[in-house]
Amino acid sequence: MPQLDRQQLIDLVTRLSEGQGTEEEQDQWMTTLKESVSDPKISDYIFWDNSNPPLTPEQIVDKALAYQPIALGGPE
Repeated sequence: MPQLDRQQLIDLVTRLSEGQGTEEEQDQWMTTLKESVSDPKISDYIFWDNSNPPLTPEQIVDKALAYQPIALGGPE
């Protein structure tokens, strides 16, 4: 899987948030986004954003890139 840079991620988020492309293209873009960031809520930020004002594509990408999963378990 090729690693997307920040601008490529912003472009995908912009396309999705503006409803561009066919349903198949949107599904493919969403899959690519989910594979490119570790934040499991990336789609929520795009489609279910309740912020006022709404998050920009840049803010969505930065939020997703800043996500740090919680490490479970103790020392080994």
